[in-house]
Amino acid sequence: MEEVKILKEKVQEEVNEEVDQEVNNEEENLEQDEVEVDIDEEKEKLKKEFDELTNRYARLQADFDNFKRRVKKEKESIYSYANQELMTEFVTVIDNFERAFTTVSKEDKEKSFYEGMEMVYKQMMDILKKKGLEEIEALGKEFDPNLHQAVLHEESDEYEEDIVSDVLQKGYKLKDRVVRPSMVKVSK
Repeated sequence: MEEVKILKEKVQEEVNEEVDQEVNNEEENLEQDEVEVDIDEEKEKLKKEFDELTNRYARLQADFDNFKRRVKKEKESIYSYANQELMTEFVTVIDNFERAFTTVSKEDKEKSFYEGMEMVYKQMMDILKKKGLEEIEALGKEFDPNLHQAVLHEESDEYEEDIVSDVLQKGYKLKDRVVRPSMVKVSK
């Protein structure tokens, strides 16, 4: 009987071990399933985060490219019109040269001083033209308030209505900006 009892205990121990083993295996399987679920959730979370960061990076890159274009455009504008104030001051000097030339008599025009002044004037005008200064064509053109300043209105048989009939003071543009509008007479 004792043998049976011992045998019974051995069988009981083996059964207990097998049950424990199966329980442990099931617990491990459950833990593994939970880990797999956690890993899948983590993967999905990381993928979403990666997509968000990629999207954010693309927007930042686009913003930076736009910023670079805007700065380049502003820089070009600054360089293009940096001399505007200087050109505005030179326009008065040009007027004085032109007035001085109109007061010189025919005999004096043949003298070398006049010729020298005329050469200086032409040289200065060439330099200013290279830098973008240009005279506004006004005589015989339709009056444009963006380019011309009407000082007088007069009846004219020679010109149609709203046509510049006389230029009292030349106007100038620096590239596409008006430095000084032309002072003009406009026909009625």
